[in-house]
Amino acid sequence: MRALILSDIHANLEALEAVFADAQDRGGFDVIWCLGDTVGYGPDPGACVDRIREFDLVAVAGNHDHAAVGLIDAHDFNAAAKAAAEWTAGQIDAGQREFITSLPMVSVQDPFTLVHGSLRDPIVEYLLDRDSASGTLALMETAYCLVGHSHIPFLCCEVDGNPQFPEFVDFPEDAPVVLDGERRIINPGGVGQPRDRDPRPSYAVYDSEEAIIKRHRVTYDIAKTQEKMKAADLPERLIERLDHGL
Repeated sequence: MRALILSDIHANLEALEAVFADAQDRGGFDVIWCLGDTVGYGPDPGACVDRIREFDLVAVAGNHDHAAVGLIDAHDFNAAAKAAAEWTAGQIDAGQREFITSLPMVSVQDPFTLVHGSLRDPIVEYLLDRDSASGTLALMETAYCLVGHSHIPFLCCEVDGNPQFPEFVDFPEDAPVVLDGERRIINPGGVGQPRDRDPRPSYAVYDSEEAIIKRHRVTYDIAKTQEKMKAADLPERLIERLDHGL
């Protein structure tokens, strides 16, 4: 079984289609594991929801997903994110809204647990430091946990079986990471709005037969997405950041 692992698509259809094409060229996939925030920020929320639903899909909710359907209040978002969330809410139809509303916050696909933010706070907490990582490691009931939310790819490893002292390391590009049972938290990076100073969408593929996970990046037509965002009158800050991976 090959699982295509996506996070933070953020309504960027051009980035999503580029990932699909690249993943197919690299051997294809049997199922999509989506780690939340399919919508928000970008110009094609409904199309992105519909596109991922064309495949065998396991998905969890993200904070922007919840904001789009009114499950959380976007008042805690920054001004640009709040404006985009309010715009997104008016773009999705009843079926798309029902799908988003039905998403669980955590899904177990043994040997992985899927969550957007962290197991301690599934849609809000950014898992980027030792405290947040140890909090999730303490709650993990599977060997591995897949997270998104920060849009930054990484591997976080439990050291000597002690969840209190996790170690963050780079998630290499195009190189297999062997899953040998050592407990890890894994972030595949962001598809629609990368934030690691590389504007290329980042995604991962898990191969259950080989017990490996690989991360890949792909280029896409950023200008086309930006033109759609301008036409929708989305905030300029959101448009410009796509060029820089910020």
